[in-house]
Amino acid sequence: MTANAKDNSLLTLAFAIAISSVVTHWLTKRREEQKVLDEKKEIYERELLIKSKTLEARKIRGEPTGTVIEDLTLDRVFLWEVEDLKKRFTSSRIDNVMKNVPNPNSNPYYFPTLKKKKAVAEIQGEKQAHSTDYNKLITNHECIIADIVRKPNMPAYTHAYVRAGPRAKLHFDPKAVNAAIITCGGLCPGLNNVIREITKTLCQAYGIAGKVYGIQGGYRGFYDFENYHPIELTPELVQNIHHEGGTVLGSSRGGFDLEKTLKFLEDRKVSQLYVIGGDGTHRGAFRIHEGCMERDLNVAVAGIPKTIDNDVDYIDHSFGFSSAVEAAQVAIRSAKTEAICNMPNGVGVVKLMGRSAGYIAVHATMSSGDVDLCLVPEVPTVLEGELGCLPHIRRRVKEQGYAVVVVAEGAGEDILGVSAETDASGNKKLPAIGEFMKKQIEDHFKKQGETATVKYIDPSYTVRSVPANAADSLCKCITQRIA
Repeated sequence: MTANAKDNSLLTLAFAIAISSVVTHWLTKRREEQKVLDEKKEIYERELLIKSKTLEARKIRGEPTGTVIEDLTLDRVFLWEVEDLKKRFTSSRIDNVMKNVPNPNSNPYYFPTLKKKKAVAEIQGEKQAHSTDYNKLITNHECIIADIVRKPNMPAYTHAYVRAGPRAKLHFDPKAVNAAIITCGGLCPGLNNVIREITKTLCQAYGIAGKVYGIQGGYRGFYDFENYHPIELTPELVQNIHHEGGTVLGSSRGGFDLEKTLKFLEDRKVSQLYVIGGDGTHRGAFRIHEGCMERDLNVAVAGIPKTIDNDVDYIDHSFGFSSAVEAAQVAIRSAKTEAICNMPNGVGVVKLMGRSAGYIAVHATMSSGDVDLCLVPEVPTVLEGELGCLPHIRRRVKEQGYAVVVVAEGAGEDILGVSAETDASGNKKLPAIGEFMKKQIEDHFKKQGETATVKYIDPSYTVRSVPANAADSLCKCITQRIA
């Protein structure tokens, strides 16, 4: 055998050994991986079998399904109770039955002179013919857990809210009920929806025999009868008001007088008062409740939170907020157009409502997708420096040719200071953050030897005076639970 042939044989043998080693290693690794997979499958199937048998056992014992989390427990619920008039006054204890009283004049183009008297009488005679039981009645201890999100090792107790809704027995006899509805403070989308649904629920679902008074002009409407006259609200009168913005009752700030308010309630024999307003309005509502209790007046005072700022601590969503965010989109789009088209260095600044919370500004910013900077009261405003607002705005202008800024009206107090002045409702007056930012942007560009074309848009009152959108129109569900 020649040397070359011997070398080739050795090379072939080495190659074969190498291949054999690789194949052996691969097969061994595959067998080990398969072994691990088989063990995992066996464990999984065993756990699945145990889980199946456990579920069957729980089902037999009537226990709920699911995995038991050992470090999450809840053994006590503390109920935030509301005033229960049944404990203080004689209750009617009448069975709660939905009357379903029809509205004869649901057509907005209805003319009474064109309706035959016989037909009207027939409709009136059918008012009690449509009574039905509620599909769901709320029991005394039904509640809504406050801490919906539970985390491991949290305390084994929580607070809960009284669940609203129809009860089996009525405290007030519908035949003797007179009610009053009042709107106070600033406007908010959905006010007419709330007025409409309270009126229709009282008159049609409960079939009250008394009147529903609409108090005009806020708290002054309880006593200033030269300028504000209480009106009787009926299903026919409120049938189409939900298509309009604002409030048909009118609104104002201040004017609260407890004695005159209580006198109105006594003189008109009002047993249910529905107060729609913000924090100042609700402070007044609570004083009315305390006054009624001191005078032994069997009057239920129901407060309905009204704020487009969505800053009520104990509710997830206040009516009017969604409509305001939607209306703010128009202003943001206008600001973007102004910023793009006005050269050089176009910047659009939009000021939105948000006294103590920047929910409208933040939600409008996120849903728009066109905003480069958003300032809110919850976050301190930094103007200069690496993380400053002004250098950021200039960078955005250089990157895309323009910038859009949204500011909440309550932002910037850490820079401009807190005002000592208050309005008629006791709310502090806010510094002019929008105009301030406009000037600061112009000055910042000027320091760089450039000119900024800044357009300032303030749609504050526009976003709150629009009609309620579809989402906020669902306040019908709220009013049917409180009436």
